[in-house]
Amino acid sequence: METAKISQLYDLGETIAAELFAGLTYPWEALPKISGFIKKLGPTLDPEVYEQRGENIWVAKSATVAPTAFLNGPLIIDEDAEIRHCAFVRGNAIVGKGSVVGNSTELKNVVIFNSVQVPHYNYVGDSILGYKSHMGAGSITSNVKSDKTLVVVKDHDEKIETGLKKFGAMLGDYVEVGCNSVLNPGTVIGSHTNVYPLSSVRGVVPANSIYKNRSEVVEKR
Repeated sequence: METAKISQLYDLGETIAAELFAGLTYPWEALPKISGFIKKLGPTLDPEVYEQRGENIWVAKSATVAPTAFLNGPLIIDEDAEIRHCAFVRGNAIVGKGSVVGNSTELKNVVIFNSVQVPHYNYVGDSILGYKSHMGAGSITSNVKSDKTLVVVKDHDEKIETGLKKFGAMLGDYVEVGCNSVLNPGTVIGSHTNVYPLSSVRGVVPANSIYKNRSEVVEKR
């Protein structure tokens, strides 16, 4: 399943968490490792650039954090990131340089690459969002199947058993998700792909595509 590989989805030069993906093939393999990685990386961060704001919480001094935002560790907020009013970071989160976590947005067990925007009423759980990806207002990652079975990544007739009960979405670099869309468990969206508003997305969506609906995914021209 070439489209879903880390090498096809992400520029690892655009995240402080590059070493998290070392030796892995698919990005969801990193999900169980996020917490431990933060706890290992945090104490090594330059104290001239980052300050510790609680147990296993490191925030870049150049980042902007609203006083009404809730921060729970383990957590790293990188340089020039913006955490806005009433954002809820539940923990096990890495927020990249220049990224925006907006009003009433909730993060849990995620890697947010640099320059990502989740700015309005988003839920992002057990997910990885690539460089300059953007989730429109109200769009969410659904991270648990309704029948509570383990998540399987599907690309037409090809399937990969992930062994994970909680798995939201893997967004490649430059992905644009339209407002009020739902990314179902096990969704993988290739880089430079746009998703129409109000979409229900599942499975693997190719790179450089426009997702209009499940039966209409067209190549960008």
